[in-house]
Amino acid sequence: MTRVEQLDGLLEATQRLVRTVDTLTEDELTAISVLPGWSRQHVVAHVTLNGEGLAAVLQGVVEGEDVPMYRSQEERDADIEQLAAVEPAALRDRFLVSTTLFQDAVFAVPEGGWAGEFRRVAGGGPIINRISIPGMRHREVEVHHADLHAGYGPADWPEDFLDQVFNRVVRDRAEGPPVMLRTPDGDVPLADGAGPLVTGSRADLTWWLLGRGGGAGLDADPGLPALGSWR
Repeated sequence: MTRVEQLDGLLEATQRLVRTVDTLTEDELTAISVLPGWSRQHVVAHVTLNGEGLAAVLQGVVEGEDVPMYRSQEERDADIEQLAAVEPAALRDRFLVSTTLFQDAVFAVPEGGWAGEFRRVAGGGPIINRISIPGMRHREVEVHHADLHAGYGPADWPEDFLDQVFNRVVRDRAEGPPVMLRTPDGDVPLADGAGPLVTGSRADLTWWLLGRGGGAGLDADPGLPALGSWR
């Protein structure tokens, strides 16, 4: 991995998210987010714990230990609920610390340390290549920034990131219902593309494919299909 290439967009995205979180008042932080059942505090808590979890994986690489991202799915969910309930000022502080913790952990990875794998959850779950960690974190930061619904949305994503996440979500949806996506840059099939024609910007299409937005900004003939949860 060329760290500069992998991290430049992520560091800038993180700075944008930090600025947004810093501007939210206590009442604004406790307001609902785009995600059902989650306040903005839940979203910030999740991004915080995600950064801490990935940092722990990389710190384990430095120390020669196999560290999972989370000890269990249940504990991960409970930790989000617990952190989302703390005072907004304390949440903001921990979120900011987590961004530095992750960045420092990335730069501490030794030569050859990106080769190898880690588990998302101890004792089971998917096995993930370490090399994918910067990209994983980048998606978390950008997508959840938009989830805050605080003046930053898919239309604000940098073009390079939009390219990456659009292509990724199209691959992830390849086993779902067939759909033909009509973008300003051409048609893109999901599965065999034999289903409805859905037309819109790549940003609006990506947002819908991520399970968000309900299809706002899209035209669909004969109608939007049910996609199911994004994996």
